[in-house]
Amino acid sequence: MIHEQRTATVGIIYPDHAAEDDYPYAADLLGVALPVVHIYGTDLHAVPELLDLGNPERLASGAAELADEHLDALVWACTSGSFVYGPEGAREQVDRLARASGDVPTTSTSFAFTAALHALGASQVAVAASYPRDVAELFVDFLAAAGIGVVSLADAGIDTAAEVGTLSEDAVIEFVEGNDRPEAQAVVVPDTAMHTLRILPELEKRIGKPVLTANQVTVWHGLTLAGYRVDCPDLGSLFEEEADHGAR
Repeated sequence: MIHEQRTATVGIIYPDHAAEDDYPYAADLLGVALPVVHIYGTDLHAVPELLDLGNPERLASGAAELADEHLDALVWACTSGSFVYGPEGAREQVDRLARASGDVPTTSTSFAFTAALHALGASQVAVAASYPRDVAELFVDFLAAAGIGVVSLADAGIDTAAEVGTLSEDAVIEFVEGNDRPEAQAVVVPDTAMHTLRILPELEKRIGKPVLTANQVTVWHGLTLAGYRVDCPDLGSLFEEEADHGAR
């Protein structure tokens, strides 16, 4: 439930099409508004294509589509299209997007992950990434720059976001569960193209620790930036009140 009387509105800029139906699902559970607009480019998980996908002009066009939504916060809902820029470049990307939106509080999924891990006090994680290895390693570097250690990295080597979006719930559960490690305090699943929100309770039940997924942290960090606290265990440990939701 939302701990404010006014409905929160968090704008979502989402690349192409894959798992965007996670957002209306979350909006219904939380009683918030999560309007989604799409930007388009190639959906290859490859560095040049990801740099192009997250370029400022493309993101500004997404912000323009949300101009009439009276946003409380805005999120670039693409992990690889943000961390591929590195920490400084990703920060500049978010800052430029914020200016394009009229200085609405703005973040990206990559920063949502680091904020969520700090909120949960998780400094050692296992990463189960759908990406090819070279892209997945850039995510590890991004986490390391935020003081988060990766005890194991699994990469599925999937070349496109569209293919990730077709993975069955059973396939996602098997991949995530199979790549946990006892020493990890949480398991991180970084692709917004992967459907995960409906299976978060099952994932955490099986693994016995927090599981953070891209669409989950995107929603959580957007609401956090907007000043809203949420309590919805159906969206995992991150959405339980014990977490330090004020962390950035």
